[in-house]
Amino acid sequence: MAENIYKTEQSPKTPLITFDATTGKFELKGKSIPENSVIFYKPLFEWLDNYILKPAPQTILTIQLDYFNTSSSKCIVDLFKKFENISKVGGAEAEINWLYNEDDEDMQEAGEDYQSIIKTKFNLVSFHKP
Repeated sequence: MAENIYKTEQSPKTPLITFDATTGKFELKGKSIPENSVIFYKPLFEWLDNYILKPAPQTILTIQLDYFNTSSSKCIVDLFKKFENISKVGGAEAEINWLYNEDDEDMQEAGEDYQSIIKTKFNLVSFHKP
């Protein structure tokens, strides 16, 4: 397998990404409005392809995005589809937590839309941001 941890630092246009193969804890947080989403997410998807072959017994992806653009939306769907393969191919448990500010209807609706098309355990979790 490749590196045990895949990490990118958060920037004004890209999210913090921390995927830890040893713990099965994955996090994506911030804004996703890169110039080219496909190029930005490609190394992550390649890392995930390797992870899926030998995943941790349980993998939990926590996503807390403040905003994402249309091209990122397509990449997020692709990410979720790869996540479905953790169970199908890797035979491990997989779960997605979609965190959204309780005042952010757009992020809540986006989570509900994803939840309706993804065949992996998908939790919508609201939080209060003062």
